[in-house]
Amino acid sequence: MPRSPKAEAKGRKLSNFLCFAVYSANLAFGRAYKPILDAVGLTYTQYIAMVALSEQDEQTVSALGGKLFLESNTLTPILKKLEQTGYISRLRDPADERQVRVSLTAAGRHLLENDPGGALVEACGLGDEFSVVRKNVVRLRDNLLRNTRGKQDET
Repeated sequence: MPRSPKAEAKGRKLSNFLCFAVYSANLAFGRAYKPILDAVGLTYTQYIAMVALSEQDEQTVSALGGKLFLESNTLTPILKKLEQTGYISRLRDPADERQVRVSLTAAGRHLLENDPGGALVEACGLGDEFSVVRKNVVRLRDNLLRNTRGKQDET
């Protein structure tokens, strides 16, 4: 027996979509980070690029882009701005001039030592579940990437 339009619409509620829950949580993170990062003159993408650089100096732009899920044409203007503000340095690799290596400066390290985003862990209100939720979101992301890899190339 065919479902009525009303029954179909009931199962298609926006609040039932996991993708919308993740999307809207991302927007909420952006709102929560904005005043914190505005105070230090950074965008969220600039901040996460600096955090990724704090894990390892002298990363190539392509390696950093891979960690951040950003193409180099998106990442390069972000890095140029961070270099202009004195938070990072960009240098051509002497062994391979095609590669640009990126590192935090002392000013960039100092900024991160103050942990501008640290307050958001508590703001999430997850308590002991924080690491479990983070782990599950990473697993979700990795599963989606694994299951869509190659399928985009077919189109």
